[in-house]
Amino acid sequence: MMMMMMMTHRYHLISVLFLLSLSPLSSAINSTLTQGQAIKDGDTMLSPGGRFELGFFSPGNSTSRYVGVLYHNVSTQSVVWVANRDAPLATSDGSIAIGRDGNLLVLDGEGGTVWSTNVSTATTNETRATIRDSGQLVVSSGDGTAIWDSFEHPTDSFLPGMKVSVNTKTGQRTVLTSWKSPNDPSAGKYSLGLDPNGSGQFFIWDEGRPRWRSGKFDGTKFIGATMRAMYLYGFKSVVDPARGSLYFTYTQYNSSLLRFVMQWDGVENTTMYDEEHGAWEQVWMQPVTACQAYGTCGDYGMCSDGGTPICSCLEGFEPRSSGEWGEGNWSGGCVRRAALACSLRNSTNSSGGDGFFRLQEVKVPDRSEFALTVVNEADCRSSCASNCSCEAYSYVTGIGCLTWGRDLVDILQFPEGEGGSDLYIKLASSEIDTKSKAWRTIAIVISTALFLMAIICVLSWWKFNAAIKDWWRGNKTQLGSSMLISAKARLDLSGPSDFGKTSPDGNDVELPLFNFDFLADATRNFSYSNKLGEGGFGDVYKGLLPGGREVAVKRLSRSSGQGQEEFKNEMKLIAKLQHRNLVRLLGCCIQGEEKMLVYEYMPNKSLDAFLFDPKKQALLDWTKRFDIIEGVARGLVYLHRDSRLRIVHRDLKASNILLDDDMKPKISDFGMARIFGNDQNQDSTTRVVGTIGYMSPEYAMEGLFSVKSDVYSFGILVLELVSGRRNSSFHHIPDIMNIVRYTWRLWSEDRTNEMIDPTIQESCSVAQVFRCVHVALLCVQDRADDRPDMQSILLMLGSEAATPPTPRPPTFALQRSPNRTDSIMENIIESYSVDDMSITVIVGR
Repeated sequence: MMMMMMMTHRYHLISVLFLLSLSPLSSAINSTLTQGQAIKDGDTMLSPGGRFELGFFSPGNSTSRYVGVLYHNVSTQSVVWVANRDAPLATSDGSIAIGRDGNLLVLDGEGGTVWSTNVSTATTNETRATIRDSGQLVVSSGDGTAIWDSFEHPTDSFLPGMKVSVNTKTGQRTVLTSWKSPNDPSAGKYSLGLDPNGSGQFFIWDEGRPRWRSGKFDGTKFIGATMRAMYLYGFKSVVDPARGSLYFTYTQYNSSLLRFVMQWDGVENTTMYDEEHGAWEQVWMQPVTACQAYGTCGDYGMCSDGGTPICSCLEGFEPRSSGEWGEGNWSGGCVRRAALACSLRNSTNSSGGDGFFRLQEVKVPDRSEFALTVVNEADCRSSCASNCSCEAYSYVTGIGCLTWGRDLVDILQFPEGEGGSDLYIKLASSEIDTKSKAWRTIAIVISTALFLMAIICVLSWWKFNAAIKDWWRGNKTQLGSSMLISAKARLDLSGPSDFGKTSPDGNDVELPLFNFDFLADATRNFSYSNKLGEGGFGDVYKGLLPGGREVAVKRLSRSSGQGQEEFKNEMKLIAKLQHRNLVRLLGCCIQGEEKMLVYEYMPNKSLDAFLFDPKKQALLDWTKRFDIIEGVARGLVYLHRDSRLRIVHRDLKASNILLDDDMKPKISDFGMARIFGNDQNQDSTTRVVGTIGYMSPEYAMEGLFSVKSDVYSFGILVLELVSGRRNSSFHHIPDIMNIVRYTWRLWSEDRTNEMIDPTIQESCSVAQVFRCVHVALLCVQDRADDRPDMQSILLMLGSEAATPPTPRPPTFALQRSPNRTDSIMENIIESYSVDDMSITVIVGR
């Protein structure tokens, strides 16, 4: 025994001497740690791009020392992974090294092991540890095989590229566990992970009890939570039913620092680093309200944060305990008022006499079951109706038919327009009849009141209109030419030569204000035969003024999204802009609810009318197309740099490029434009407007826009001119989905010639086309800073000597998949626009 103790002591002494002999590393080393090296407290190991570091830290006001992965060069200490979270060091003489058995170790000052990767591997002298720019710490063998990975052993943070998984057969799962406090990284009481029952929902647990639930994933988002638009492009689920495995990962569309943290207070917080201000910006967090917490209102109760009280029983249900409910204790939930007909007959396959009550925009309950054989909503309803044990159903796009056969718990009423699904609750026929009678009574009362109000409004309008006409007839002579003229200069607007004059003092003339009747006469009362097309906010008509001048009249639709603000914006902007590649504004009309703009007439209408029409495409040979590309570029240079105002258009697309008699381009439709200050580079908005497919990633996802947003749209326009195809025409082609992905694939495979429109194959200069495609790919790069400005683009297009830089892969477009974002965007287009009309998307900020 004594001999064995001496041998053990000797072996420990040798191990300590070995570890103490390790060569210390400099204060900031490269990304790999090998055997024979050590990272001392105070030193760090940086990832290749300098985004993350591995080293020692003390959180907050704590004096304990921990080893972790942190963001590098971030103003505030930001830890994403901790090795020895439950075994801190008391002194600053610890080190990080690779042991003789190939495990990564955290050692104290005496060489004792505080933490180990604890992987059973053969002893090797080639094991190495690497920190990657994803924040991933990997221990690998000499042949590069990973034997341990921090992403598979997370602490409280989830980073893009990580996987959160669950296996219902083996019970293995990945769980994020909160810190105990802001200054104590040891395991806290809150955890986040996937439902071990395999429902595909994320849960936050409070010591094992559900605290929050995400709802199921529909291919783009989790239906139980209000999510910012940026999430639509990131989450991806992978299911393997045979092995019982499911995992989620998140792929980021840009290079911004993004993290998901299970905080010590039980809140999941998603933040993105704002480099300009040197701070983390909050993107999303839940639960933060009482209704977002799991099961606040108990079984068959529904929670609404705007309600008083916040809990109410579902239709056809009443509180289980009226006393507790009145005291604000809703945990007991609700019970049915009237039993279902099928339960009274003790039947298991018939519910005749029962009906369904619809709840709209709600977070559907937990514990749902899939009806795998159901393929549409009608079958889903029928399946639930014929099954006595089915208490509710919901048919969710991207998921399918969900049914519930037990207590309905964790139902949340979303604010209008902020998400949710329709849920149909099965009720006894007596409950349905009572509700129907009540609604019929209400409907009769409301209808009668509306009818009476309509009669009053019609009579009042008739009387008011008659008075206006009498006044107009009496003042027509005084007003002269049936239009209102600027007070600064009285002009004869009967002929084309008088537009655009200046006043005697040299100042610009204010815009002429046309009378409604005058424009109605000019457009033959806005007849269909005079209709030139449809814009994002109304119709455009051809008009003929008394002097013979042809004009285009844009009549704002009363039901359109463009209100007074957008109308005045367009009017003021274009009036101050003068360039041969910008459409010219001649006047406007603001009379009652009518708002119209009068432009110079473009006989060839818009670019899309030629470019995407198989019969007219051939009229646009390559020379004309290149002239259009250069003309639009010059117009944008004027807007971005050379005009008195610095303007971002925000809705550049083929339908907003008009063509004159000589097929020269003029940029039109400035309703969405924004003026920038001379020293302003970027702005943001919560009201994202424009056209899907032309929007830059940062604008579509985060509401950030700049002149580089127009550059991105210009790049899409160039690709459309080269290919003769709409960006949206690729949506239904597997593995393509958009024109950027299509172009990048051909360009990277040296097959660019395959994308050229067949109608210009013979007339085009291949070298010039290739240059245009190259420049366009520079324009559609993910990061705004990587895109060239319009002046540089114009130089690259016109100079054969200039060598454009190599574009970066457009990962934003390359990562979009058919069953995710594009399907959502396609639905938006179909619902709110015609072809590529402008739309407005409200994005939470």
